[in-house]
Order: sequence, then structure tokens, then C-alpha cells
Amino acid sequence: MENKRNVQVSQEQIDEQKRILQNIAQINAQKGKQPKAFLVTYGCQQNNNDTERIRGMLFDAGYSFTENKADADFILYNTCAVRENAEMRVFGNLGALKILKRKKPALIIAVCGCMMQQEHIAKQIRQKYKHVDIIFGTHALYKFPSMLQAALDTNRTLMVSDVENSDGCIAEDLPIKREDGIKAWVSIMYGCNNFCSYCIVPYVRGRERSRKSDDIIKEITALTKAGYKEITLLGQNVNSYGKDLDSGIDFADLLRMVNDIEGIHRIRFMTSHPKDLSDKLIDAMASCKHVCPHLHLPIQSGSNDILKRMNRKYTREEYLQKIEKAKRSIPGLAVTTDIIVGFPNETDADFEDTLNVLKQVEYDTIFSFIYSKRNGTPAATMPDPITDEQKHERFARMIEVQNEISLKLNSAMVGSVQEVLVEGKSKTNPNILTGRTDTNKIVNFEGDAALEGTFVNVLITEAKTWSLNGEIVK
Repeated sequence: MENKRNVQVSQEQIDEQKRILQNIAQINAQKGKQPKAFLVTYGCQQNNNDTERIRGMLFDAGYSFTENKADADFILYNTCAVRENAEMRVFGNLGALKILKRKKPALIIAVCGCMMQQEHIAKQIRQKYKHVDIIFGTHALYKFPSMLQAALDTNRTLMVSDVENSDGCIAEDLPIKREDGIKAWVSIMYGCNNFCSYCIVPYVRGRERSRKSDDIIKEITALTKAGYKEITLLGQNVNSYGKDLDSGIDFADLLRMVNDIEGIHRIRFMTSHPKDLSDKLIDAMASCKHVCPHLHLPIQSGSNDILKRMNRKYTREEYLQKIEKAKRSIPGLAVTTDIIVGFPNETDADFEDTLNVLKQVEYDTIFSFIYSKRNGTPAATMPDPITDEQKHERFARMIEVQNEISLKLNSAMVGSVQEVLVEGKSKTNPNILTGRTDTNKIVNFEGDAALEGTFVNVLITEAKTWSLNGEIVK
């Protein structure tokens, strides 16, 4: 029997939302002027995936899109609650919109995402940012058409709000409009059951809810037929996929099913939790032709004392054993990780343990952060005698160590030929193309813009800390 949290939104409910979008599109067409939408996303790929669905719904409602908020008839901020600076930026941006709202009273302003699942923040926006028209949380995304219609119907005199205090549900068959035609991100599950002591995600995204494998395969098959070259499977903890279903299909099984889709090229996934990384999954990665040899496995700290305080449910030794198994089983495996510096009561010895893990594993890249307190999490109440100066000093030392490792690993690739998926022109030089290897290394090289979206063989000629330079092998 399926977990009671794994509630599927009915097709009738989805169809009703689609009818609302059609009605809005008809009204917009009758006006003879296509409205424009300006969308901003903060946070993780899960948030980006949500924005793609909002973009799809707006597109079906007759909206086009603009990069200039002054031209917009609809502005949306999809928010992140993981780090304080992201929240501050949202509040700053919302405050700045008051002036634009006065100039354009018909402008609709919406705020959604993880921040809105925190009732005290939603309440603050209702009270202090009365120029905001729509507020909704992560669980109400599929009801966005109804909220948009209500905001239009009330002539913007009433704030529309839908912040469900629940574990959420699963809504299939929502419109989606992706900006990237080469790489696609596909959510396979939502929520998290881990309750790491520093993390707000389980409180704002709800408990784990897995999509049915048939729906996932259907979506990826359509993407492959549409020409997408790389698919990334998304979840807060993809290794837990299927535990709330009665299908008997776990993440390793799903990975093999995706690998068998005709025409699939590259498969990635994120994020994996070390406690749930099984030998079965490692074996699936090793044997599946299209699964990239890249494992993102957050350790967060190399200290067992800190890991226990973080409620990570594994030890340093267990983590290292799994990394060793993965590297032994998957030739050329690239490993990346997340690390938090300055967790409450982190000692010098704890930090040295983390540095030692960096040196032992030799990560290709790390994503590192100075600890940011999140109200509502257990870690927020822990005593924290570490000064900001100490935290920044440790952070700088860690980056210095990692930069040496990254450059060493990249330098070892000079002289090799790598298959690169061309993503487009470099952001810093329009005469240079950029792409990625299957190990997720950035490669820059000269080439024709017509190569975008294709695979090319590139001879690596120069190594940098965060990227590689090369030339196409003809």
C-alpha cells in the first residue's frame, strides 16, 4: 500500500487548472496585447524545475517572457529558505517593486517557493508587502492557474494566498516550458525524511514522495525524442526513491530503466545521501552505459562528532568506505561534495578532520558554505562560540587546499581526448564554445556555434583550477 503522504492530484483537478489557463489565454488574445512575465529563481535545481512548470503554465495562459522587469505585467520570485542571504535578497527585491507597482497598478507580483512554506515569513509578506498579489508555497504549485485567475478577477484588490501546511502531493501532467533545449532536469521525488539538524528542507518541502516510475519514464522518453542530450534525475535524496511506494522499484532499478530508454545519451542524478548509497546503486552506475561517471555525495563534515550533531546518520569511516567502493567499481569516477564550515561548536580538530577527508578523497570539486543558522531547525538552538573571523579563516584554508587538488586532477587530463557536450558560447568570450565532459568538467575551446547541442571530441591542452581548455579533434 502506498504511503498516505504519496497523494496524487487527480487528472480532473489538473484538467480544471488547464481550462483556467485556456480562459486566461483567450482573454489575453481578445485584448490584442500579449502580456509579459519576469521570473526569478533562487536556490536548488528543484526550484528551477518548479519555475519551468510555472513558465509552462504562463505560456499556456498567453504570456511571453522578458528579462526586464520594467516591461513585465507579471513578476514572480521563486524563493529559497536554505540560506539567509537568499531570503534577504527576496525581501530587498520585493521592497524595490513598490515603486514599479505605483507606476503600473495592473502589474501582478507573486512570491512562491520554500520561503513561503514558513508561516512567519508568509505572514510578514502579507503584513509588510501589501503590493504583493499572490503568495503560494511549494505544495500549491499545481493550483497556480486558479490563483492567477483570482488575482485578475479581483482587480488586484485582494492578496491571493495558498500556503498548505501539509506534506504535499504529486501533480502530474502540468505544463512545462524549459529554457534549455540540451539538458533537462526531471524530478523523481519530492521532500525529505532525513531531518539534518541544520536543514530547513523537510519543513518546507514536506516528507519524501516518489513519483511513479511509469510517469518518470514517460517524461524522459518524450524529452529524448525532443532531442535532449542530458537528463538529470532530481530529488533531495534520490537514493530513497521508491521507499514510499509498493512497486518494489528502488533508485538503482529506476536508473537501469532510464538507461534502457531508446535514444538516451547522458544520465546524471542529484543529490545522494551517503547513508542510503547502496552497493546495488554503485553496481548500476558501473554497468549502465549512459550513466555519467560522476557522483555528487555530500559529506558536510569530516568529523564524526560534527556528523552526529548534524544528524547525518553515518560516520566518516562509513562514508570513505563507500567512496572507495565507488571508485573501485567505476573507472574514471569524478566525485564532488558539499561541505559546511563553522557548524556550531566545530573545533580546530573537527575542521582538520574535514581537511584530511578532502586530501584523502581528492574531490574534483567541492561546494562549500559557511554555516547559516535557520530558525526552526535544531542546530539554530545550539551554542555557537566560533567567531565569524574563525569561520572565514577556515573557509579560506579549505578553498586553498581544494584548489590545489582540483588543479592536480585537471592537470592529469592534459593530453587526453574527452567527449564534450557543447552547451553554447562562453559567457566571457563569444568566440569560444563551452561544454562538459561526462565527469562534469567544464571545457572551453574554439568552434562553430552550429555545434551547440552536439557531442565533439576535444583534446585537452591546458588545465585550470575550475576548467579545461582544448581544441576539437578533427
